[in-house]
Amino acid sequence: MAYNIKELAARPERFTGGHRMCAGCGAPVAVRAVLRALKPEDRAVVGVATGCLEVSSCIYPYTAWKDSFIHSAFENAAATVAGAEAAYKVLKKKGKVQGEFKFIAFGGDGGTYDIGLQSLSGAMERGHNMVYVCYDNGAYMNTGIQRSSATPLYADTTTSPQGKVIPGKMQWRKDLTEVMVAHGIPYVAQTAFITPNLKDLIEKAEKALYTDGPAFLNVLAPCPRGWRYETSKLIEISKLAVDTCFWPLYEVVNGQYRLSYKPKEKLPVVEFLKTQGRFRHLFKKGNEHLIEQIQQEVDRRWERLLELCGEK
Repeated sequence: MAYNIKELAARPERFTGGHRMCAGCGAPVAVRAVLRALKPEDRAVVGVATGCLEVSSCIYPYTAWKDSFIHSAFENAAATVAGAEAAYKVLKKKGKVQGEFKFIAFGGDGGTYDIGLQSLSGAMERGHNMVYVCYDNGAYMNTGIQRSSATPLYADTTTSPQGKVIPGKMQWRKDLTEVMVAHGIPYVAQTAFITPNLKDLIEKAEKALYTDGPAFLNVLAPCPRGWRYETSKLIEISKLAVDTCFWPLYEVVNGQYRLSYKPKEKLPVVEFLKTQGRFRHLFKKGNEHLIEQIQQEVDRRWERLLELCGEK
């Protein structure tokens, strides 16, 4: 699809307003962008793992979803959608289903990086024609902002609280995008909310949806409660994550790495960290070395990515 904002804006909303997601939350932005990449004539089957998105968008008897919707448990969204896709193939072969359906699973980082990893890995390995979208907000936000394996180093959460004993979470965040690349699937991409008009996210969503076989999208989805920022700062913080190379934008198509965006001036990671209350303690006197540790790891991962993309 050629990116045309007027044409995209004219498409019908598949995820409606009126849901209970927080103002300034990244999850509904990610969902709307992904579903907008669907061709208007195509239908979708959407499965959502238990989490903020599910509990806020499907409160009986109301729903924000216009396509077929399945609520799954924390651990099995990928398995549920994979099962629906397998059933669709059989029914279509028998002539009992007409038209094109796309199969999409959404999960937060808790239901993707951690609890749902085994079902996600299985669905990708089996080769189901589906897209798994992780809206990565870096913690278990729905149940009280507990740390997950997606939580960044030294972030303050309710289960890795900063204080005199520890300065927040003590482990580096898992690189799930690279874990998915290791599955050898046709399409893997990492994206975020950056201007103009979420072009990178929508284009990658379209590629994922119309790839033959399994595809995975990892979308940075800031959370105002867990990250502690003003709700109006969603896009600004997303852009800083990209421009500091904390969250680089790239895709892997049939094993080939492609860099989507290279900042003209790579900003120091402190510019991203200082926007969020979860990192406020890092700016206390005597904690300078903690920020330097984060910077070194961001630089290391960025340099490795540049090599993989043939940019060095």
